[in-house]
Amino acid sequence: MEKPQTIHRLDAVPRPFLKWAGGKGRLLRNYESLLPTGGINRYAEPFLGAGAMFFHLWQTRKPKFVWLSDVNSDLVLVWKTVRDQTDALLERLRELQKQYDSAPRENRNAMFLAVRKAFNTETRDGVLRAARFVFLNKTCFNGLFRRNAAGDFNVPFGGYENPSIADETTFYAVKNALSCAEIVCCDFSECQSFVDTETFVYFDPPYKPLSPTSSFTAYTGAVFSDAEQKRLADFFKTLDQKYGAKLMLSNSDHSIFQELYSGYNIQKVLAPRAINRDGAGRGKISEIVVTNYAHEPRTLALDI
Repeated sequence: MEKPQTIHRLDAVPRPFLKWAGGKGRLLRNYESLLPTGGINRYAEPFLGAGAMFFHLWQTRKPKFVWLSDVNSDLVLVWKTVRDQTDALLERLRELQKQYDSAPRENRNAMFLAVRKAFNTETRDGVLRAARFVFLNKTCFNGLFRRNAAGDFNVPFGGYENPSIADETTFYAVKNALSCAEIVCCDFSECQSFVDTETFVYFDPPYKPLSPTSSFTAYTGAVFSDAEQKRLADFFKTLDQKYGAKLMLSNSDHSIFQELYSGYNIQKVLAPRAINRDGAGRGKISEIVVTNYAHEPRTLALDI
């Protein structure tokens, strides 16, 4: 029997298809007043993650040329696969969704561990690896991405009842949005080849921890030292002074950034603290947004 043709909604709104530590989805309403006024022709996001800012700008500003990059090669593989091999990816994800949904609850952890082991031991790039990444992201604890010293993904099972693993509407909407995007696995500095005076660049690096026990990099698998924070600040200044691009950067509200971004606009924003096993340890914390263009200064509180 011929497989029924899937009808894709052309009016579906693209949105983050991954759960990601530090994702900005819940902050975008407050970030809107800090974005550049007018249209955005070119957009670069060198710390891609789940791409919440990209999807927001795609809906509201419709940039024609987009650069999306990250140093996480598996993450970049998934984004490229969603753009270029959507049907094949969804076929794999439907299989995983069906297997997960039909498994008795007590067997789901074993399935998760089997997929995690395969992801860590079968390293070839391709649709299957991308599908495993998405599955692990949807079913692991808090959607975290963390590697151990051996380089293996080691986040435990999240125990979710009904995770949406194969969301066809979202994946096809994302594919449509990515038609204008160049997707690259590289260091943040390589976006310099893309940037010009018409470019808006948004930097969302691994945050500097506010205390020894709050290291955010433990959840992302990245190591972003103070030296890297300074290198990023120097790059921010280069793009400002050499290219005249419009720039925006997020980070934790740490005193080091008052020096690193001296002379730029620094705005405090209240954001949710979502990564904590203990619900009592979650709440609002102060973060900063740095821009090289003027906006109306005010305290932005997050409604949650």
